Order: sequence, then structure tokens, then C-alpha cells
Amino acid sequence: MRNLPRLLCILCLAALLAGCDPTPTLTVQPGQPAAAPTGDAVAVYFTDPQAAQASARRGGPDEALAQAIAAAQTSVDMAMFNLSLPSIRDALLEAHRRGAAVRLVVDSETYHDEVPEQLRSAGIAVVSDQRQELMHNKFTVIDGQEVWTGSLNLSTGGTYSDYNNLVRIRSTRLAQDYTAEFEEMFLDGRFGSNSPANTPYPRITLDGRTIEVYFLPEDDVEDRLLDLVGGARESVNFLAYSLTLDYLAGTLTDLAQDGVSVRGVMDAEQAASNQGGEYDRLLDAGLDVRLDPYDGLMHHKVIVIDGQYVVFGSANFTTGGLFKNDENLIILDDPEIARLFNAEFERIYAQSQP
Repeated sequence: MRNLPRLLCILCLAALLAGCDPTPTLTVQPGQPAAAPTGDAVAVYFTDPQAAQASARRGGPDEALAQAIAAAQTSVDMAMFNLSLPSIRDALLEAHRRGAAVRLVVDSETYHDEVPEQLRSAGIAVVSDQRQELMHNKFTVIDGQEVWTGSLNLSTGGTYSDYNNLVRIRSTRLAQDYTAEFEEMFLDGRFGSNSPANTPYPRITLDGRTIEVYFLPEDDVEDRLLDLVGGARESVNFLAYSLTLDYLAGTLTDLAQDGVSVRGVMDAEQAASNQGGEYDRLLDAGLDVRLDPYDGLMHHKVIVIDGQYVVFGSANFTTGGLFKNDENLIILDDPEIARLFNAEFERIYAQSQP
């Protein structure tokens, strides 16, 4: 299965219905529709640059997102560091033509790129952060009903050359959280440390799973992240494009010395070039850490703890990611979703070397 398209989605409980029996997990196999069935609460997608269709720029998770955007009834709000995919451009234009309110926030570095320019020319409102630090978010809110977020920039390289995740969560409360964050940027021009900590629902229960919602840097995730990782009893698997946080590396080292299985894969280019990168420190401490062998980026920002909790989002595990850039991060308590992320970890880990 390693080289087959790995678009994964999990069939969960019907969104917002309480007291129902769990529905079975569904892993989408090659040849099945990319979009998850309507009743799913959570769907997980992974890019696969090794897939047969990747060279033709087909079969990626952008197709599922494009379908959802094109079908939007009332609104599409997108905060995207890098937006260059024709499929997403066309979907946004189609939603706009049908009368949906389409709004976009991008980083100032990408404001004048081709796709944002094309969207502005079509009458779509596009706002940039106009500051040195990054507007590094990668999320989309559709019709106030669902949120798509993860590590995936909606670029050709991000989708078909790099290793990324995209998670769709159907929850009106989560959509309210992300809409509030979006409007801080789009309407008020407040980014990064200038943003207020005012998430309507920072902790959500959805079909038996718990979702913790953090927008950075205004929400203090540092202590929670260290407590969660430091409390691991069996295992920590991490995929880190960039890891420069000394105290996180120290926590991982302490866990390994206490007998917890700690394994990680980091992006080779970042490990070689990052000032203050923690790869060598972890390796010298005897931890099972590896570097990816890929031409594209190993761009995940994921930690899976005890096969139960998953940390994911746009934020790298760096000072910039937690304290400077405008970012979003989710901690999800769900063993089924953790299983999917662990499968992605094992696949990348098996191909990587110290």
C-alpha cells in the first residue's frame, strides 16, 4: 500500500447528533471517491507525491476541498499562506460567481502572486498581513459549517511534491472559532501578537471526541503542549518539518530515558540549515530520530501521543511558530484519527534513515 494513493478518510459519528452508536471507520481506497460521505464528522487526507497520478497533478486532497468550495451555498473564508493551485482558484471563482461570499487572507509575501491577483481581478476581496512575521495559517471555513485545516499550503508543490495533511471537521462551533479568527485578520487587521484571545469555543466535544482549539500566539499552547507530551506513558511519534524548541526536545529526551518509545522524522533540509535545530541533540541523546529522504518537503507538523492524542495544524515547533507567526493548532483526542496519523508516520519513518 505504500506507493498507492493514500487519501484517507475516517467515517465518524453523524455531526452534531448526540447519543448515536459509532459508525464504522472507512479508509478510502484507490478508485473510490475522494470526498467523504455527507454524514462524516472528521475526514483526514494525506498528500502522496509517490502516487501514480501525482506527476499529472491529479488525485490530491485539493480535489476534495475544491469540490466542497465549489458547492458552497453562502460563504467561503480562507486564510492561506501560499495559494497557487488552479483547482482551488477555479473553485473559489465558481463559488463567487454563484453568489457565495468569498473572502481571502494571505501573507504579504504572496499577496501579489498570480492566483491572489486573479481572484482580486474577479472581485474577490483579498487582504494581506502587511508585516514581517508570517500569516502562516492554512485553513478554510465553508458555509459556517465545516473547517479544513492542517499543514497543507494550497500550492502545486505543497500538494503534489511535499508530504502534508489536510483535515476536514464538520462542526458549527469549530467554524465559529475559525470565523472569529479570520475576521480578526480580515476585518480588523489584527495579526500575531496583536490578536486578542477570544476564541468562542476553545474546547469542543464532537461525537465523543474532544477538540482543543488554539490560535497562536495569543492562545498559550506552550504549557499544554509540554504537559501533554510530557505525560506520555507509552509512545510519542512526531513528524516535524522544523523543531527548534529546546524544552520540547528536552521533554522528549526525558521520556525516552524513562522508557517511553519516542520516534521522530524531521525534514532533512531544515535539520541541516536551521539555526538551533534539535535533530543532532536528539540523535546524540540516543533517540530514534530520522531524516526524510524525499526531494520534496516533509512538511507535517504532527505529534501523536499514546495512540490517543494528535497535535496538528499550521504551526511548526519553533519560536516563530508558537510566538511570532499567525498560526492555528488543534489537539484532538481521538484514537481513530490517531491511528491514521500513526499510519502516515510509519510510512514515512520506514523510508527514512538517521
